[in-house]
Amino acid sequence: MTESLVDASEATWFAERCAALVRNVETLIRGKTEIVRLVTVCMAAEGHVLIDDVPGTGKTSLAKAVANSVAGTMRRIQFTPDLLPTDVTGVQVWNQEKKAFEFQAGPIFGNIILADEVNRASPKTQSALLEVMEEQQVTVDGQPLAVPRPFVVVATQNPVEHGGTYDLPEAQIDRFMMRLTLGYPDHAAEVEVLANRRGGQSAAAVTPVLTTADVERMIGIARRVHLSAQLLGYIVTLADATRRRPEVRLGVSTRGALALAAAAQAHAAADGRTYATPDDVKALAPSVLAHRVLLRPEAEMSGLRAVDLLGETLASVPVPNQRLAMR
Repeated sequence: MTESLVDASEATWFAERCAALVRNVETLIRGKTEIVRLVTVCMAAEGHVLIDDVPGTGKTSLAKAVANSVAGTMRRIQFTPDLLPTDVTGVQVWNQEKKAFEFQAGPIFGNIILADEVNRASPKTQSALLEVMEEQQVTVDGQPLAVPRPFVVVATQNPVEHGGTYDLPEAQIDRFMMRLTLGYPDHAAEVEVLANRRGGQSAAAVTPVLTTADVERMIGIARRVHLSAQLLGYIVTLADATRRRPEVRLGVSTRGALALAAAAQAHAAADGRTYATPDDVKALAPSVLAHRVLLRPEAEMSGLRAVDLLGETLASVPVPNQRLAMR
């Protein structure tokens, strides 16, 4: 077995930090441990997450609780139809004293960006996120300006209210490492939510348990988690299999395969392991790949969902031997 670039002590530290963040968020968000853990894994892979669900399920509360758990710069952008691209990225302002233009940075210059109801902004404004989500920089008057690191966008959108909304283009959806759905809590968890809110608990009460230096170290550790050639081949085969399905108009992109590999590394580290396995890939595939699969109209009309097709694809692609995947 090839020795991993990550040692056991680093993986243990990573798992402890991940667990601490999950526990902290769960003081507010009840009964959604797996979803909270996936958001944490996504952040540790320095990926962006889209939380897509009906109103009132706690999308914004989850995003704020995660942001408040890190002692960095959290910026909230409330996306509305009249929001302009410069309201996101910033604008050049004339300085009368200096007789020159000065750049005033917009709210995108932060560590964790809460893009609330992102689909309410016009396509022109949504496009302001394309460069920064992919390249961690904003170009102003031809000059690239780097955003702070770590840089993670946590966006929310409402899939049932279409009045005054604009569907996210495929290019932007593809920039989200994960697309998650919260769903309603179970009975006991919902009772806890009601009791906590009556007691005045809110996302503002969530205090930091990690620093930005901690998150940067987690990102560095995740990138060094061992991915075998067999596992990389498995990921590419999965992506290619989605492109070959007759029901599919557009399959998983290479960016999607890269996102799955990075998420698998962070998922393994969150379990305290120095290497990723096929189980990491299978556990993450629905969240990382399903939103990148576009079905043909006739397949959608028949009731087929992308997540169902992805499940069939996972079942049909041979899984590499666990021992070989660790080498």
